[in-house]
Amino acid sequence: MGASDSKLTFKQGIFRLSEAQEIAADDAYWTGFWELPESAEDVFSLFSPADIRRTRDNNLANLETLVLAVTSRLCILRNHPSFPDPELAPERDALNCIRVLTRLLPFLYEAEHLEDWEDKFFWGARRKRSRRGQIVKTEVLFDEADPNQTPVDAAPEFEQAKPLAEEIIDTLIDLLFFSEFTLPKAPSGKSKVTYAIWQTGVGCNTPVASTKEFENNRTEILRLLLTLASKSMYMSANLLPVKGVKAITYMATCSDKQVVLSTLCSLLNTTLKYNPATWRVPYDHVVFKDSKQILVTYCLQLLLVLILYPIPEPGNGPPPKNFFRHFLGRLHRPQDFQFLVDGMTRILNQPLQATTAYLPGSHKSLTWAPEMIMLFWEALQCNKRFRSFIIDTDRAHDFVVLVLFYAVDQRNDPTKQGLIRMCIFVLQTMSVEPNFGKSLNKTFEGQESLPASIRVANFHGTYADYLITSIYTLLTTSKGKLDAIYPALLAIINNIAAHVQNIGRAPSSKLLQLFASMSSPSFLFANETNHTLLSSLLEALNAIIEHQYRSNPNLVYAVVRSRKRFQALRDFTLESGQEEIERQSQLRKEQGNELARADSIDSLRSPTVPRTPTLRDVPEENAAFAIGDDEDEDSDAESHPPELVQSPPQPPSGGSRSASIASVDESVPLQLRGMSEKARGKRPVGQPAFSRQNSTTSLMSMSTPTLGQNEFFTPSTTWIESWLPELPLHTILTLIMELTPKVTEDTAAALETIRGTEVRGIEPSPIRVHLFEWSPMSLGWYESLLWGFVFAGEMVVAKGTAGVWNNTSIRLFKVQEAAAQAPSLLAPRGAVDAVGSNLVQRIGNLNLRGATTQGAPRGANGGNNGPPTVRDV
Repeated sequence: MGASDSKLTFKQGIFRLSEAQEIAADDAYWTGFWELPESAEDVFSLFSPADIRRTRDNNLANLETLVLAVTSRLCILRNHPSFPDPELAPERDALNCIRVLTRLLPFLYEAEHLEDWEDKFFWGARRKRSRRGQIVKTEVLFDEADPNQTPVDAAPEFEQAKPLAEEIIDTLIDLLFFSEFTLPKAPSGKSKVTYAIWQTGVGCNTPVASTKEFENNRTEILRLLLTLASKSMYMSANLLPVKGVKAITYMATCSDKQVVLSTLCSLLNTTLKYNPATWRVPYDHVVFKDSKQILVTYCLQLLLVLILYPIPEPGNGPPPKNFFRHFLGRLHRPQDFQFLVDGMTRILNQPLQATTAYLPGSHKSLTWAPEMIMLFWEALQCNKRFRSFIIDTDRAHDFVVLVLFYAVDQRNDPTKQGLIRMCIFVLQTMSVEPNFGKSLNKTFEGQESLPASIRVANFHGTYADYLITSIYTLLTTSKGKLDAIYPALLAIINNIAAHVQNIGRAPSSKLLQLFASMSSPSFLFANETNHTLLSSLLEALNAIIEHQYRSNPNLVYAVVRSRKRFQALRDFTLESGQEEIERQSQLRKEQGNELARADSIDSLRSPTVPRTPTLRDVPEENAAFAIGDDEDEDSDAESHPPELVQSPPQPPSGGSRSASIASVDESVPLQLRGMSEKARGKRPVGQPAFSRQNSTTSLMSMSTPTLGQNEFFTPSTTWIESWLPELPLHTILTLIMELTPKVTEDTAAALETIRGTEVRGIEPSPIRVHLFEWSPMSLGWYESLLWGFVFAGEMVVAKGTAGVWNNTSIRLFKVQEAAAQAPSLLAPRGAVDAVGSNLVQRIGNLNLRGATTQGAPRGANGGNNGPPTVRDV
């Protein structure tokens, strides 16, 4: 039969599925699903979403039979002694069974009304015909003398069987390590399933021969395993961490150590051995589709799905152990850690190299650098030895620069906010180690070789200086997009403060500029919790002064020069704050009049163009607006305080008058607090908690502020008195009192005086560490981020063909249409935007978009508007 005839017959068979008549399970019709398709593209293009939904909604029985038929055929082939023999047990049949299941499952997951059916069908207890029963069938042995007697020695026809989904997963895992299908031919007499690690690296020093065909087969199996796990996409983010996904739970809790280690190391080594620079022909990636890169994409994504998965608690005792995460945490050999670090930096460095290439776009662009950052973060969290290794060998410096590149370079891209937040949390995780803070005192060399987006002009400092400067940039130039993680940014400074030495003049000035902004009435009065950010910054300054006074004369000098700001903050009142705001308002009005006159002149020359305020042209921020502004020329106002952009106000739910953050719910991670109960969702009644081994805790007392002018919050004297006396000002005010009479206007002399003066009355306080805390809400954000990466990665892999999850009703994040793009050399079929998670518009104002059902299908991407994107606002 020709290719076109085969496709036509296959399509006709698909139409028959949705007809009213049920097709018998033993009908020869079912063989067409594994005999007729010639490629994955055939299955995905001919088996359209409309076909699947029509069958699902009109004749579910036929869809059940189809799933059972292809599953049965796949299991038979796996157990066939000749598989993969082209005649007796063809490889083609197994691949088509895998493709059909991959195509069907998302459309079953999206149907909320089928949830009970799906649970029973895939995970319910089963009986299947026993091997003897298949031979004997209805044969019963009777005594010839008395044919009416009861049967004796009758063969049982059925036996208990594993749930269908478990049988599918077990078969797929075996096929990942199957002789002549995904691995070289096994020696005669050996089992065809050999759990041999695919690549050298962790746990394997002996190379295993492979072929492109083996790699393609692994790719198809991994894609189905990911599809089985993708039930996650069809759950709301508040439900996912506490309810879990049975397919992932089954894989992650596998107790067979050999299976877990072989799978873990195969996925890990395949990912980290990949070298995108193997081909050096410019633009070769535009012409050729790299099948190896597709394999690596699925390896990395499935690896992450398994290791970051929190096992839901059963409610009556501790949860089962996630063995993939457990064994990743047990790695300890330095050569294994070196392998991990080399592989991760190779991938993360690629975009930096691509931006500096002489031929724009000539280097292959990898889409899974965000997933690699996620893998790095997971390794940091679950393996203390790995964390120590990268710090003790100074490889942490490389990761600081790489992570800051992804955060700073993309800080104003609305589709990358989830990635940026993750980068900040990675830095926070590293910063809790004392040796990390100490290692930052090393001089940063080679800064001029960095991409322009993260290069600091005229920089000649340490890694600590570079980190502080970069955090300042994120705080002051992200246009309010990162206000939800201001606490995490300040936590990083807090964690390193007691260990950093010789902070340069410019970074010291930037820290004091942040203080000027955060102590301003406009900032403090914007929200009832903004003072917590000011308190955090003061704690960081105190830690530097108390633990590294003599080693940081530049910072001490900057504090002394800003003495009037600190003294005025001590005496801050509601009236003085309001007067300051009125003064700034009047100043803005005067400046506005001057700008209006200038604009009227400019309008005679060119059309009026609306201008968006920036850091340097916001009137209030250009003025010296901090309370107690020093009037003398030697004040710290030599450069203006930065703007901390404030987000729009959020009205309270229910129409009642209330503050945006009325109370602190300890079940919500401190990085995610500040949203309403309605927005963040409640844990389902009766649902157990979750468990994430080797997790950490978070900021002890800092809640995430909503940095907006809150029309529902009115500052009061009582409110000010509730927090002002608690501000940690004693150390700084004591320092100012002791040093002011001794410090002269000459900078060199002042620094020398500071070094030689012992300040009395300052006692080092215990070093506080601000860690990251996991909760169901933060895990919901994290998993939505990962599955957003998976979804977008599949669209890139599909290269214009239908992706696995495209056109399905996804509830974990929001899929948006991208505008149609004209073909180009580098994007001949359109482009897919880089993605983050859309769990939140801001982490500080959580909005579970998937909590309510929209039109069917949600997230559908039909039409001609261009490829879908996962938008992370």
